[in-house]
Amino acid sequence: MHRLPVHAACTILTLSLAGPLSAQDATHRTAIISAFPPEIAALQDGLTDTATQTLNGVSFTTGQLAGQQVVMFMSGVSMVNAAMTTQLALDHFTIDRILFSGIAGGVDPDLAIGDVVIPGQWGQYLQGVAARDTDGAFAMPPWMTSAFPNFGMTFTVPFGVMADGLSEPDMSFWFPVDPDLLTLAQTVAADVALSDCTPDQACLTKAPKIVVGGNGVSGPMFVDNAALRQHAFATFDAQVLDMESAAVAQVAFANGTPFIAFRSLSDLAGGGEGANEMGTFMALAATNAATVIRAVVAALD
Repeated sequence: MHRLPVHAACTILTLSLAGPLSAQDATHRTAIISAFPPEIAALQDGLTDTATQTLNGVSFTTGQLAGQQVVMFMSGVSMVNAAMTTQLALDHFTIDRILFSGIAGGVDPDLAIGDVVIPGQWGQYLQGVAARDTDGAFAMPPWMTSAFPNFGMTFTVPFGVMADGLSEPDMSFWFPVDPDLLTLAQTVAADVALSDCTPDQACLTKAPKIVVGGNGVSGPMFVDNAALRQHAFATFDAQVLDMESAAVAQVAFANGTPFIAFRSLSDLAGGGEGANEMGTFMALAATNAATVIRAVVAALD
């Protein structure tokens, strides 16, 4: 998610059987995650046979969506929250795949608000080193390197992740999404109709589209800065940026679980002509991402 936290009430349809989560749920499920209430509210239409369990204060709602057994929950805003709640779900449910639905900031100038982007890989672009200013130039310690140009004092450096079968951390920057899920998303995209107006009749100037493939980047900050937006595009060839997807992708990699994220542009991350657009188009973007993800769930085997 690319946003500031929003405190809002969100009711997951009809919840029952509330209580602490104990033994692992053996039912094979698809995990559907959003970061905060306006996003997950857009996913609730069609969720049936619901039951809610809680663990560490996080509510997990099981049920059926488009004929599939699912567990739906909010990750919370930010990289740490997203990683923590995703691992929590994997530890207590039998999860076959992870689908993330939410809003994002647009980076690629060819994209517009309302578009849905389904990147083929995710990276943590703000993880790294705050370098020392030496004689008017920023330089990392001599034992460190970066594969990317710096943004001022900030150099992007991956720190690695362990997984079964590895004897040392995997130092890759990019975490690919599941290729079969990406192919399925490409297949269903042609038949999905997206919204172009809000309930208050704030309408987009361009008909929204679905873009499958490319790069997404995630970091711990809400971005409303044209220079950082340009850096993300020029350096990482990113289409979108958010605050959770790369963290979930890393957890999915560590657990060997298929992952994909669906992100709809609520704003241009500081690249627009006026004030940040998220307040106007957040609900529309969340709805568009949810529309695509429901179509993908319906098409799962």
